[in-house]
Amino acid sequence: MSNNDIAAVEKLHSVYGRLKKEIGQVIVGQQAVIEQVLMAVFCRGHALLVGVPGLAKTLLVSTLAQALDLSFRRIQFTPDLMPADITGTDVLEVDQETGRRSFRFVQGPVFAHMILADEINRTPPKTQAALLEAMQERHVTVGERTMHLPAPFFVLATQNPIEQEGTYPLPEAQLDRFLFNIVVDYPSEAEERDIIRRVTGPSAASVSPLMSAQDILTLQEIVKRVPVGDHVIDFAAALARATRPKEKEAPDFVREMVAWGAGPRAGIGLISAAKAHAVLRGRFHATTRDVAEIATPVLRHRVLTTFNAEAAGVTSDEIIRRLLTKLAPREDLKV
Repeated sequence: MSNNDIAAVEKLHSVYGRLKKEIGQVIVGQQAVIEQVLMAVFCRGHALLVGVPGLAKTLLVSTLAQALDLSFRRIQFTPDLMPADITGTDVLEVDQETGRRSFRFVQGPVFAHMILADEINRTPPKTQAALLEAMQERHVTVGERTMHLPAPFFVLATQNPIEQEGTYPLPEAQLDRFLFNIVVDYPSEAEERDIIRRVTGPSAASVSPLMSAQDILTLQEIVKRVPVGDHVIDFAAALARATRPKEKEAPDFVREMVAWGAGPRAGIGLISAAKAHAVLRGRFHATTRDVAEIATPVLRHRVLTTFNAEAAGVTSDEIIRRLLTKLAPREDLKV
């Protein structure tokens, strides 16, 4: 890394502390969730937020957009939502003076830096596919025209894990496009009291922007240049391969309890996220410890357990924990 890159990493490390403080004025707790969302931003990735209603997922994303000085749009996914409701559509306009008719494209809500796709599994596959193109290609196609989305561009989607009636579960191919599957859990007792006190109090906190879109684009390039040793890449590849029950590297418990393992995007995501994890801590290289720290949110939606595992209460998180215990180098990580 160049001296300019090192200076930028040091600056980000200091700004990261201020970001947490700014966001903490609005969001109580959820430090791990905030960090993982920021890592997704700096990795040029998307994130899936899974949690029951009322855990401030929407507020967290809008607050983060304010702190990063990014444009923000919320799309409420419903069974009757059409692709054009997301991407935009052509409207016919008539010139009042000449009477000439022409079509003008009206941009949909996807044309923003940060998109909150609320309850993404409530809309049919056709509409999900329209968002998938935007996520992967960072452009939308309407008719014969292809229009690029603002840069940077992120999709943060939410899912309710409780109510599944009338939903359209995301296919594995679309789940694989998300860098992280972030579990948003209930607050602690002290945090819940603080939430009640703040929400029912007389004043509302405001968040000051600490970065800009250009700052984020610069940092994304710096994160790509963070050096990674061959042994770290070997560890990430071994971890991803060990989740596949048909690979010779798979332990017996994976063969027994995993139906489908993680694909090649998992290894790419592990290294990318490990780089961002190191940078947020002010370090200039990623280690196997960084890979292990972010392994669960990267892999949990890419490891599909068998019926027997589900019946026994074994989740993908438990599979990942066992793999980390089995594979992690002892000199670099204590699980």
